[in-house]
Amino acid sequence: MYKIGLTGGIGSGKTRVADMLAEWGAALIDTDEISHALTAPGGAAMPAIRDAFGAAAVTADGALDRAWMRDLVFRQPEARARLEAVLHPLIGLHTARAAETAQGTYLVFVVPLLVESGRWRDRVDRICVVDCDPETQVARVQARSGLTEPAIRRIMAAQAARATRLAAADDVIVNDGATSAEQLRARAKALHDRWCRLATASRRPPHSAAGFPE
Repeated sequence: MYKIGLTGGIGSGKTRVADMLAEWGAALIDTDEISHALTAPGGAAMPAIRDAFGAAAVTADGALDRAWMRDLVFRQPEARARLEAVLHPLIGLHTARAAETAQGTYLVFVVPLLVESGRWRDRVDRICVVDCDPETQVARVQARSGLTEPAIRRIMAAQAARATRLAAADDVIVNDGATSAEQLRARAKALHDRWCRLATASRRPPHSAAGFPE
């Protein structure tokens, strides 16, 4: 299948764009959703997380305590590497399994840290960035999560810089504060139509499903 890597900073609207693409017939694999499933109560990553971080990392119902972990990785950068060492191989395995059975006009991998990982360029045919200005990111995340602005900006600082994401993009969907819902839908549809044409024209051998990175 023709493969698109879809990414964007927190609050950019990449999930909204991904939902539109799925509505129009694309197959969708969201690594963030996979990560949440792995760290939910009874999730496959939870025993290793408990071993690596102790009981404080686990909520009463057996899920990852995200607020606790978020605070830890900002105070102790090495903790992020420990968490990634647990999660990334599992996310890669589940992503590969999902890719083996995906069906659609083309396949979209929604990867929040696609640019940061540095390992997706040769796994997809095109990279699409959903882009918006930092002020809009902060406002959107505050509205949906209740996080403080300093906390949101710490998350943004841990992600790739806006210019770095844009430099890695083959395609860009602008979704800034001035973008209406209709404009966003039109921009996404234009790229969807283009990717459908490219997918139809493509005669490349399929990539192996094994070893997809997070």
